[in-house]
Amino acid sequence: MTSGTTTTNEDWRYSDARMKLRQEVYTILLKKFGAELNDHGAPVHSMEDITACCHDWVSQGHSISSGIVAYYQAYYAK
Repeated sequence: MTSGTTTTNEDWRYSDARMKLRQEVYTILLKKFGAELNDHGAPVHSMEDITACCHDWVSQGHSISSGIVAYYQAYYAK
């Protein structure tokens, strides 16, 4: 009988291909939104939002990075 849990090595979201995609979308979002500052010099977009967006993108089964900017703008940009 198994406990129903999976290890990172068994979870498809953390396969080599998915980790590469995660890195790719993270880089795209950082380049597009990471350096944007408000009038007070604080970041407009939080690292938490960028990281969560990358995780959600990969976890939802996307296999390419195309569309990540529009997805971020629709669901995470404030």
